[in-house]
Amino acid sequence: MKKLNVLTIVMAISAVGFVHITMAESDEGRVSLLASKKTTEAIKDIDNSKLDVKKTSVEALKNAASNSFSLAQIKAQQLNYPEAKAYYQQAVQLDPDNTLYLNSLGLHLYTMGEYTQAEPLYRRSLAIRETALGKNHPDVAISLNNLAALYHAQGQYAQATPLYQRSLAIMEKTMGKDHPDVAISLNNLAGLYQTQGQYAQAEPVYQRSLAILETTLGKDHPDVAQSLNGLAALYHAQGQYARAEPLLQRSLAIREKTVGKDHPDVAQSLNNLAALYQTQGQYVRAEPLLQRSLTIRETTLGKDHPDVATSLYNLAVLYGAQGQYAQAEPLYQRSLAILETALGKDHPDVAQSLNNLATVYQTQGRYAQAEPLYQRSLVIMEKIMGKDHPNAQTVRENLKALQVLIKQR
Repeated sequence: MKKLNVLTIVMAISAVGFVHITMAESDEGRVSLLASKKTTEAIKDIDNSKLDVKKTSVEALKNAASNSFSLAQIKAQQLNYPEAKAYYQQAVQLDPDNTLYLNSLGLHLYTMGEYTQAEPLYRRSLAIRETALGKNHPDVAISLNNLAALYHAQGQYAQATPLYQRSLAIMEKTMGKDHPDVAISLNNLAGLYQTQGQYAQAEPVYQRSLAILETTLGKDHPDVAQSLNGLAALYHAQGQYARAEPLLQRSLAIREKTVGKDHPDVAQSLNNLAALYQTQGQYVRAEPLLQRSLTIRETTLGKDHPDVATSLYNLAVLYGAQGQYAQAEPLYQRSLAILETALGKDHPDVAQSLNNLATVYQTQGRYAQAEPLYQRSLVIMEKIMGKDHPNAQTVRENLKALQVLIKQR
């Protein structure tokens, strides 16, 4: 029997697929995520939810919103995402035209995989900034980048591309070609190229991004870790495993040192390093990394987050590759359910899950269950990625192989 082609999701943290580095706000809102104990104590007992917006002065509302926003940042840094969300929402409610609050809530919802709720916040922030600051202001570039990242995560590549490109052009013009935010724009644009199988276009863009970040921020900065992840994922996709592994190991080491061993970014690095080992058949090395990644994500992001689906999916791939189909099947099914809810039924990562669940059914001789999954996967791949994308070709080959087996029965 022809060996079936299983698709592995490599990059994922706040979205299945490539992870986008979000940009720091400009001087209107550079607020540190680190707060002193004194600041935390001063804010924690404030309950702004009971304020009567109609009877409270504008100045008092803005002060209350600022307190809510500060506490949201503290909670987010503590990885207490549900409470952070509530405080970000409170800040927006109290000061609804503050683009820092709008954009920050959008970023937080994006991190939690709540893409539908994030989009109107991003759009509103962008509209306000374009009107107030002009269409070529760096803060407009930030809003464009983050809206593009949202579309990228949802598989809406045609909508993401011009936004990334416009963001990059603004950044290069206003900040100079070697600014860290330019590197972030480059990194995200490279990720989009990679997602679409445009590897030759992606590599020099990744390399330029990494060079800028290492020079401007230092070799141990978290953004450097993300850039390393992106370049490693590209090498992985091209089968250049020896070039990918040291980049992933370095990325993991930076993240464990800078953000802590239980941070979702660490889970991403663990997931990607495990995926690399898995591709090379090093299952014993891969499994504990995937298990640790899954635990971190379920704890910090919640059990229905798209990144949890990624960890479940890759763990299922691991078990399937070892012939442990009884263990793989429920993981694929749970992953697929999460992805369909979070990303929609026509997302490329849903198509990957469908393909791999179909391979499990096919290997067990359950052809009638496998065929419609392959067919649905292929329709999604061809629609979103194009007929010539490597993943579309993989699914097409799997479907043809299955149909040959069905005829032979």
